[in-house]
Formats: sequence, structure tokens, C-alpha cells
Amino acid sequence: QVQLVESGGGLVQAGGSLRLSCVASGSIVSGNVMGWYRQAPGKQRELVATIISGGLTNYADSVRGRFTISRDNAKNTVYLQMDSLKPEDTAVYRCRYGWGLYENWGQGTQVTVSS
Repeated sequence: QVQLVESGGGLVQAGGSLRLSCVASGSIVSGNVMGWYRQAPGKQRELVATIISGGLTNYADSVRGRFTISRDNAKNTVYLQMDSLKPEDTAVYRCRYGWGLYENWGQGTQVTVSS
């Protein structure tokens, strides 16, 4: 079992920045994939960015160039640096841990971007 705790959400004006953190604990396995997903009211959940333990990253087109995902394997923590935020980035952001067929999710943190 892996537990995930997110932090760093909040309210920010358009053009501002926020950094999200997700700390994983429990039975963490090397080679895992961690990522951030988001869901806005009335919309489906969508991938924001993922990063494998070796550092390879993947981004949604809508955030590429504005968001940066990174991880500190020693701290079992993944970060999402969000710059140039837009009102359409408003959503609940959830952290995901995956390894093989196993996955677990954090409870989520609200990000609200005002215009």
C-alpha cells in the first residue's frame, strides 16, 4: 500500500504561480510512475503530467511550457510547478502513484485561478 498526501493548492490570480507537492509513503517500489491529474467541475478527469522514477516526463498539451513536474526520489515526493496560470487551470488536482497494475490516488488539492 502506498499513501499519498498533496499540498500547495490555493487561490491565485491569472498569470501567477503555485507549486504542488505530493508525498508518498508506504511500500514504494522503484520504477514507479507518479503524476498529476485534474478535474474541473462538470468535466472529465484529465492527465496533467507524469514522471517515472528515472526522470522521464510527459505533459498534456494544455500545460506544456507552463508546468514543470519533478521528483525527489530520496524524499518520495513529486512536485508540480505551475506558472503562467490561467482561469481554465482551475480544478482539483490529484496525485497518482502507479506501478504495474497497482495504483493509488491522493485526496486532491483545489487550485483556483481568478481572472
